[in-house]
Amino acid sequence: MLGTYRAVLSRPGAALFSFTAMISRFPLSMAGLGLVLVVSERSGSYGRAGTVAAAYVLAAAALGPTQGRLTDRVGQARVLAVVGALYALGITLTLIAIDRDWSTPWIHVCAAFAGASTPQTGSMVRARWTHAVTDRSQLNTAFSIEAVLDEVVFLVGPVVVTFLTIQVFEFSGLVVAAAAATLGSWALAVQRSTEPPASAHTSTSRAPLSWSLLGRVVFASVGLGVLFGSAEVIVVAFATEEGQRGASGVVLAIWAAGSLLAGVVVGALPQTRDPLKRWRTSLLLLSLLFVPLLFVSGMAWLAVGMFLAGFMISPTLIASTSLVEHHVAPSRLTEALTWATTGLMVGVAPGAAIAGWVVDHHDASTAFLVPLIAGLVGSVVAWTLRLPADADAA
Repeated sequence: MLGTYRAVLSRPGAALFSFTAMISRFPLSMAGLGLVLVVSERSGSYGRAGTVAAAYVLAAAALGPTQGRLTDRVGQARVLAVVGALYALGITLTLIAIDRDWSTPWIHVCAAFAGASTPQTGSMVRARWTHAVTDRSQLNTAFSIEAVLDEVVFLVGPVVVTFLTIQVFEFSGLVVAAAAATLGSWALAVQRSTEPPASAHTSTSRAPLSWSLLGRVVFASVGLGVLFGSAEVIVVAFATEEGQRGASGVVLAIWAAGSLLAGVVVGALPQTRDPLKRWRTSLLLLSLLFVPLLFVSGMAWLAVGMFLAGFMISPTLIASTSLVEHHVAPSRLTEALTWATTGLMVGVAPGAAIAGWVVDHHDASTAFLVPLIAGLVGSVVAWTLRLPADADAA
């Protein structure tokens, strides 16, 4: 297993650009939570905090594909240099707006500006791996590495931003998130030897994005976002009903650990199946693993169930990335990968809201129907995808 990872990470510049991109992705798990913590503390309103965080997330989702398209056209270095600076400016303006208690909608505008400037380094580093690795079995390992690093980001980020905001200084969590994004983006930008070549082209010669495929991937990604957003709320609600609210963080960490472990295992295995088959199968299994959670009682069984469900997250995301990489032209790859990420981001907030409504009107166990249904709907869409026999030529 270690030999598989060593072979991939020993490629010139690979370990450095992968680590750098991980640092730059920490705002994904820090910024939204940091905004909620700071705004709710300053205003005394979780509702206001939620709308500010939503403005940030929705702007990031809306402008992400545009950033990906621009990256494919002019190259990663130019885009990273600009968005790194803009993100720092956006967070600075947001903190000033919070500190001076600017009225609505100005604080939301500042948060949206920061969100729109979020560096899309998750898509960029995967495109960089595609350029650096030609062997498809090694590419599967490379995508697994990034899936594992994503889990590290989502395990560590919330803990760091919460500690800094509550224990150090209320703005320090967001300052660290901005520094990670900006400095990480600039550090990735200067690594020119591993940067994929820009694909300058006119509007008449642009390669097609294959929306028959990408549209389904994005729709299924929205379902995954609903699944993720709802599951987090439900775990907290379940733990509260059990009188062990503090244990919710442990269960969510176990959930992420299951995904991390699965990513490590998948990365070490040979890529024996077509990515479409792997995507369909893993997404369906992930969905069905929420069925037992409808009936569990006690935090121990909840932790077991969430670990098993988490074990299917990385395989699903890795297969989705491989599917897009396999069938989208290299000149549009960053844009296509960003669209898939956008789908995830779009689904999280509605998933949390829907799950919260079900919890309020029923109970936490019943609310597990939300991730179950969201995952199954995504699975149905995945199984409707039919690729032409010559699709590999893309």
